[in-house]
Amino acid sequence: MNSGTEPNPRRRSLLTGTLALGAAAVLPLWAPGRARAADGPYVADCAAWGARPANSPLTILPTPPVKIIVHHTATPNVTDYSQDQAFKLARSMQNWAMDDRGWIDTGQHFTVSRGAHIVEGRHSSLAELQRGTRTVESAHCTGQNTVAIGIENEGTYTSVDPRGAQYAALVDLCAHICRQYGLRAYQIYGHRDFNATECPGDRLYALLPQLRRDVAARIGGDPTAPVWPLLRTGDTGDRVRALQHLLAGRGAVLTADGSFGPATEKAVRDLQTVTRATADGLAGNQTWHQLVAPVRRDESGEAVKAVQVLLGARGVPTTVDGVFGSGTQAAVGTFQSGAGLPADGLVDARTFGRLLG
Repeated sequence: MNSGTEPNPRRRSLLTGTLALGAAAVLPLWAPGRARAADGPYVADCAAWGARPANSPLTILPTPPVKIIVHHTATPNVTDYSQDQAFKLARSMQNWAMDDRGWIDTGQHFTVSRGAHIVEGRHSSLAELQRGTRTVESAHCTGQNTVAIGIENEGTYTSVDPRGAQYAALVDLCAHICRQYGLRAYQIYGHRDFNATECPGDRLYALLPQLRRDVAARIGGDPTAPVWPLLRTGDTGDRVRALQHLLAGRGAVLTADGSFGPATEKAVRDLQTVTRATADGLAGNQTWHQLVAPVRRDESGEAVKAVQVLLGARGVPTTVDGVFGSGTQAAVGTFQSGAGLPADGLVDARTFGRLLG
């Protein structure tokens, strides 16, 4: 279920009723309209399913994504597993995105149909995946549309699992995206990790740990997702101080004093409101997922201060100056080695999670 930030951001209604029809022909796997993404699964591009042109130029970001976000379409669990059905769904989703929500194009990058057909969603998503260095700005998850690949899965998975073939296609696609963009299996999340939504459904969300393991079996690495602390009013200490630095980096007027008081609670609620997370004032899963972004050598600012505070709290003395220089990089590597993580000096979500404890 999309939750983007392009114009007219109303809550999505179910795509029920007759799916929009179009003139796109059903193509065999070897036809020109099917694009193979560099040893990855076959993906039907926008031309294959008869996509409308985007309403305005799409933004191609110069950086790769740092995560994958899994959705369900919240449409009926159809028993038509044909390619034609997959194409009808793609047209229906695009019509809904552009006509109902006022977006410039489909919100998600890719869709996996009930019949295990993979289609391109937003124009240029497949071409950029093939290049492996840039991302198409999307509209599938508020707060994450410039940093995450969005994958819709046809159906509603609140009480039933996806079909085995559909799940297998999702594994294929996620593994390929990870290879192309250099992502790790633990960087696969569900929509509800970021926004206040039931998406991708209780059953599909419960499958995400298995999805990470299955992808890790293809690409290697530890599939364990980061675990975040729950902080609230009255808490004190370095984790609160790190939270305050991260909030300040997002524009909050806040003193990083290590005390979770009314000002910190307000800053958390403000962030939650802007990112369409559950606005409860508690700094938990959604808040950390929205705040934490990779921090690396030669960067500076409040997020670097947060890292430096946490390094000191973990017994790795580090100057809190907001500059990610050689000293901070060495300290990060020391902590990572001690925590059993790859000592690459990059503070991604998993290293951040371990620092927070």
